[in-house]
Amino acid sequence: MLNIRDLKIELLRDDQAELLFQLDELTVGKGEVVTLMGPSGVGKSTLLRWVLGEPLVNFRIQGQLSLNGEDISGKSIAQRKLGMMFQKGGLFPHLTIEENCLFAQKPRSNLHRIEQKERALTMLKALGLEDKWAVYPDSLSGGQYARVALLCSLLAEPQAMLLDEPFSSLDAGLREDVRQWTFALLQEREIPTLLVTHDTADACGRVIEMRGESVNV
Repeated sequence: MLNIRDLKIELLRDDQAELLFQLDELTVGKGEVVTLMGPSGVGKSTLLRWVLGEPLVNFRIQGQLSLNGEDISGKSIAQRKLGMMFQKGGLFPHLTIEENCLFAQKPRSNLHRIEQKERALTMLKALGLEDKWAVYPDSLSGGQYARVALLCSLLAEPQAMLLDEPFSSLDAGLREDVRQWTFALLQEREIPTLLVTHDTADACGRVIEMRGESVNV
């Protein structure tokens, strides 16, 4: 369970603080997806990056963040045990799919390298992508790339997932399939998920409109 309390995001500009978004409390349960929507510049992606633990210049952010009852506000990115999928990227272009899958498991896995490889191959086979094991990311189609990127995030054993416009670069023919597959997998694994999108078609679960005012959820 992911919980955010007393959140306030301000943009610092010319010694002035502009309120972008304020939230009393938000709880995302196991297997639940909560969608954040709103115009550009309101703070949607900034909120995700604060949850992830990225240092954010030109912003003043106050709030409490807990995961499964543990306060993670002061923890590093690696210690927070979160996964993230971006609009583009997520895979290292200079590494093969095998190397990406193995690298994703390094920070948290207690498995030996052979076991890590077998685990990743099993998941790739389930996607019908085992023949992509030795190729580089630039040889994947948009749908294949999105699936492998999510697979790598899951191999890192995240306790919660953050999705920032993950489907927007896909064409219409692939978008619905990848979207349904992604949400089904996250719900099956009971991973609480925060999704940022501009497209109502991509929204899932509860939808929160971010427009700068205080929001009670």
